[in-house]
Amino acid sequence: MLVDVILPDMDGFELIQRLREQNETGVPVPTLFLGTRDEPADKINSNGLGDDYITKPFGPEMLIARVRTVLRRSRVPGPSDTLQIADLEVGLDEHWVVRADTPIRLTPTEFRLLQYLMLNAGRVVSKRQILDQVWEYHFGSDPSTVATYISYLRRKIDKAGPKLLHTVHGVGYVLRVPRR
Repeated sequence: MLVDVILPDMDGFELIQRLREQNETGVPVPTLFLGTRDEPADKINSNGLGDDYITKPFGPEMLIARVRTVLRRSRVPGPSDTLQIADLEVGLDEHWVVRADTPIRLTPTEFRLLQYLMLNAGRVVSKRQILDQVWEYHFGSDPSTVATYISYLRRKIDKAGPKLLHTVHGVGYVLRVPRR
């Protein structure tokens, strides 16, 4: 939920507190508070009730990045937290990777990159999309970093079998089973 702190009848903090008290599912709804004040008290209040606080004014890129961060942090693990394409498997909760029954060690960044590619398997993603999703808004926007990490990842996951990580020149990268 995106909730403005300043509302006509009550403040956003009170609104979320009431909604949480009435929530019968018990599953918390990820919340991003929007406020005009950069006061520590507001940020502390939001941390008790919401997942983040952003101070106005902000650009759409910043808002999107903060929403993505809140959603990623609030992800509820479930039984389908294993991704698979061909003989490549990734355990999201325990951060394990196996290809052809052989464990593969990845750095945290390589793991996030592989996870993003697997969640978008069969779809070409651009360097910009990868930067936004894997490194998020706080990272400098150097697309050559993506190419470097793709190279690291390719050496590790494509070593054991048919090539799964493909470059689509001028567009981006795609994780898919090779075409025949």
